[in-house]
Amino acid sequence: MLRFVVSRLAQAVPVMFLIATATFFMVRLAPGDPFADEKRIPEEILANLRATYGLDQPLAVQYGRYMRNLLRGDLGPSYKYTGRSVNEIISQSFPVSLELGLEALVLALLLGLPAGLVAALRRNSAWDYLPMATAMAGICLPAFVLGPLLALVFGIWLGWFHPMGWNVASDRVLPALTLGLYYAAYIARLTRAGMIEILSQDFVRTARAKGLPEHVVVLKHALTGGIQPVLSFLGPAIAGLLTGSFIVETVFFVPGLGRFFVNAAFNRDYTLVMGTVLFYAALIIVLNLAVDVVQAWLNPRAREAMG
Repeated sequence: MLRFVVSRLAQAVPVMFLIATATFFMVRLAPGDPFADEKRIPEEILANLRATYGLDQPLAVQYGRYMRNLLRGDLGPSYKYTGRSVNEIISQSFPVSLELGLEALVLALLLGLPAGLVAALRRNSAWDYLPMATAMAGICLPAFVLGPLLALVFGIWLGWFHPMGWNVASDRVLPALTLGLYYAAYIARLTRAGMIEILSQDFVRTARAKGLPEHVVVLKHALTGGIQPVLSFLGPAIAGLLTGSFIVETVFFVPGLGRFFVNAAFNRDYTLVMGTVLFYAALIIVLNLAVDVVQAWLNPRAREAMG
């Protein structure tokens, strides 16, 4: 297991290098610069601004300086948020995105796992058709449609929650619902498929033949194998919950990292775009590795394959 973890981390190094290089040149080669849209600023001042941040240097020189700073963990200053570094912005805003992502994940698991389990146990009945039809509708409804609908119905028409903001506990409900319902639908369908396959295995029939209660057969014998597809999905799902909050944070005015990233893209804030992309890339790598380790711990065959 240790050899597997070390190997995956070693493979992540060239991946991060390629992501950093590709992102650097893509954002720098895009038209304009961080100060191109500034109004009523003399050319002399714009030239001084570009010189201050090194934007007057050749692109190769800028790339080399950025990569040297990156090796020291320095993501550079923000071009638009004066006096703030990218490291500072990420450290202050990411906890908000993390809280929103974890709340959405808990909601997705609480809704998706029981729905998929009931659908598998009551196959081809109303208990199967209704949750799966609802799940399919949830998959087809994107966050940029669901979010405004929830804000309109529960925030404006009914007045149960604030349609935007992040000030009190109730402000978490609508963003978490918007982000979590989509993944709850996937989890429900994966749980159903995994449980149907496991419930048809010989060891489950043997357990039932021994007279074990149905809840023991399901929870102790079948569930561990039945949720394997869900565990495989959790790595990209968690990453999607954290990175997919861009839209949700913008819709509900949540002060998370996703909203900073969107603003940085519009403002051509090179360093903030770069820092956010690299931070999320590293986060995705770590999350996928953690899921693989959990799968290996639950599945002996996966452990043997890693060995």
